Amino acid sequence: MIKKIIPFFSTLLIGSTLLAQEPSDAIRYSWTQPSGTARSQAIGNAIGSLGGDLTSAFINPAGLGLYKTNEFVLTPGYSFSKNKLGYLGTENTVSKDKFNFGTTGFVFAAPGSRNGKWKNFTVGIAVNRIADYNNNEFYQGSNNQSSYSEKYLEQLIRNNVTDPNQAATDFPYGASLAFNTYLIDTVQNAGGGVAGYKSLATPQSGLSQQQGIETRGGITEYAIAMGANLQDKFYFGATLGFSDLRYERNSTYEERDESNNPNNDFNYFITEEYLKTKGLGINLKLGLILKPVEQLRVGLAVHTPTFYNLKDEYTTKITTDVENYGGGGVKSQSSIDFNDGYPGDFQYSYLNPWKFIGGLSYVFRENADVTQQRGFISADVEFINYRGNKFKDAQADYANAGEYFNTLNKSIDETFKSAINAKIGGELKFNTFMMRGGFAWFSNPYDDIGFDGSRMNISGGLGWRNKGKFVDLTYVHQIITDGFYPYLLDQGFFAPVTAKSGVGNILLTVGFKF
Repeated sequence: MIKKIIPFFSTLLIGSTLLAQEPSDAIRYSWTQPSGTARSQAIGNAIGSLGGDLTSAFINPAGLGLYKTNEFVLTPGYSFSKNKLGYLGTENTVSKDKFNFGTTGFVFAAPGSRNGKWKNFTVGIAVNRIADYNNNEFYQGSNNQSSYSEKYLEQLIRNNVTDPNQAATDFPYGASLAFNTYLIDTVQNAGGGVAGYKSLATPQSGLSQQQGIETRGGITEYAIAMGANLQDKFYFGATLGFSDLRYERNSTYEERDESNNPNNDFNYFITEEYLKTKGLGINLKLGLILKPVEQLRVGLAVHTPTFYNLKDEYTTKITTDVENYGGGGVKSQSSIDFNDGYPGDFQYSYLNPWKFIGGLSYVFRENADVTQQRGFISADVEFINYRGNKFKDAQADYANAGEYFNTLNKSIDETFKSAINAKIGGELKFNTFMMRGGFAWFSNPYDDIGFDGSRMNISGGLGWRNKGKFVDLTYVHQIITDGFYPYLLDQGFFAPVTAKSGVGNILLTVGFKF
């Protein structure tokens, strides 16, 4: 485990760079689950071979080729989550409710040439939420083995800093703030020179550690999709996707002395960090559905990596109370003090991994008259290699960027692995009413870094269709297991925060054919 964690950490602090990308960013932007219409979500989004739903534009666009008529769908939603975080034997729970949306848009179907092989052509214009970052997290615990402040010491040691003036100025998003507020200070040798550095936060007497994290934003994808029907046997499709990524993170980390000793030169420190990432991406999805017999459908789809151009803005602030040390009193400094009052910023590009999808569907009692259908069962399998996440420098003139991103991408290779996701769902049709159920499993993308991650969706819903109008209602319950490290050290103890979340999502799709 340690062998993989240390490279993960080494990318975070190289020299005095302002770079802030991490392997955790890669998994945030790639371990995503597109929403869908209420019908699609009710069957676990297992529509890679089923088609006939606007969500196909985001999974297998060949499914649009099954449309014979024009259609409009609107999918509002509401979700409520409960996050349980565990750290050093202590658990805390935080809840959050929010509105969201699923697949919304239009389908335009046009017939092919009379008596020709091409039966119809379809164009879809849709918008969908493929990632939602609106969340609150909180954890706390008691630690007598290490301090968050030790990462600032290691930053100076790693960069062989022996000049206090360099320590005070060259690390404006880390060690310099800690040094200037006396959270860390020099250790002098017998001749009065700098022999090293020390932290005023000593874990031997016990440190209360806690962190609150609030995140906002998401990834919204806009799709222009096309489908075609060849002899009611072969269906082809392609989607050009445009992704709008917005992510904001406010973190407040606090460490306090548990000894209640007013004369041990440490009371508390608080580190406040803000990160805003925004940018646009573009991707392509290609799909095929084969219908060898009326009842059976086989689907294949491939999603190219999304190419993102991203920009980060970030600030860090440290506030300390080291009692009588350094003149006493509360001291505070922010990274904007080094940057004329502005946050740091950096532009870069990012590619998420390829995705491959295979699907199989069986439709009961299907014939040319869809009213004779009595239901279906559908299953999908997805393959994603999360080592395919890559960051690239978009500012070639930045001094250490090339070396940084090479190291970062190597850490991604050692931190993540490939994963297989599985989805299954079905529908029973009773004239104008439908009952649906589904299940989806998203497997662990991490490669032995001290915690596992997985996501499981259990869903069910009802539908009504009559005379070109339809209403679908779905509930999806999601169980998420994940984790992260508050800090990592080259030498010393560090522990993960384990996160278990339960998320309920209610979706309502209203639509009509025209």
